[in-house]
Amino acid sequence: GTGSNILSALQDLFWLLKSKAEKQLQIISVLQWVLTFLIMGIACTLILMYILCTDCWVIAALYLAWLVFDWNTPKKGGRRSQWVRNWAIWRYFRDYFPIRLVKTHNLLTTRNYIFGYHPHGIMGLGAFCNFSTEATGVSQKFPGIRPYLATLAGNFRMPILRDYLMSGGICPVNRDSIDYILSKNGSGNAIIIVVGGAAESLNCTPGRNSVTLKNRKGFVKLALRHGADLVPVYSFGENEVYKQVIFEDGSWGRWVQKKFQKHIGFAPCIFHGRGLFSSNTWGLLPYSKPITTVVGEPITIPKIDNPSQKDVDFYHSIYVDSLIKLFDKYKSKFGLPETEVLEVN
Repeated sequence: GTGSNILSALQDLFWLLKSKAEKQLQIISVLQWVLTFLIMGIACTLILMYILCTDCWVIAALYLAWLVFDWNTPKKGGRRSQWVRNWAIWRYFRDYFPIRLVKTHNLLTTRNYIFGYHPHGIMGLGAFCNFSTEATGVSQKFPGIRPYLATLAGNFRMPILRDYLMSGGICPVNRDSIDYILSKNGSGNAIIIVVGGAAESLNCTPGRNSVTLKNRKGFVKLALRHGADLVPVYSFGENEVYKQVIFEDGSWGRWVQKKFQKHIGFAPCIFHGRGLFSSNTWGLLPYSKPITTVVGEPITIPKIDNPSQKDVDFYHSIYVDSLIKLFDKYKSKFGLPETEVLEVN
């Protein structure tokens, strides 16, 4: 009996230690991604400039030569790596929240797609985990579909960061890149565009389901020009992982944010999550709140080389209605009351 009790106690201790170790690995995986998002581009640029001033300048010079040669690769679908997309660190990243991908309909490999991802949140954590890694099984759930998460083109001017982003299947959110993927890269491509962008990030806060979409029609025009089907995607919980100071329209804070958004492409947000060692302190780590990304039904889009504004408006209205229906259908399943309404701005 004593031996059995000792064995049971050792097993309990083993599982306790394993659980704590996994939690620490989850925290480390999320921290490295947050730091990558915030400072990797600037840090790599400064390090490269420093190396140019040292005895190791040849290394930096060779990389810069490669950078010039490889400059247009991001515009041509990038250079994804299945090895990087399958890193174990992304599974720890997924389990920290946790993040889940829900498929509602099959996607034909003979078609191309533009996914509209909503909402942006502070950092688009669900968009990254679901479509730039294999942590939630996107390739198994949508076999034959190659996802490309579109992000700011300026990120691809940053040394090292550009290569890291491309390895995950991330591409610039500009016309050249999207045109290439949808017209010169065969079929079965899915470009994920966070439609609300920086403007939407300014309004994200826990408890609020709001999207910036009414005047965002460029993605619909692109879909029409290439005959790419539109797919609404809503990520429940994306706005819950950070708390943000919201500046009202007309305030000096909102004026500064909009100026940054206009001239630089992103809006500086004042936000916080939890601390590194305690969830009761402030820090850069997001709160561990569930994020569930639901991929809706594709909307069949005809190919029109020069779509009129009437065409764009028509399919945009269909897309908005589909997104609202998707939200209403799944909101109660993921913790929202039946009375919750999606705010479309």
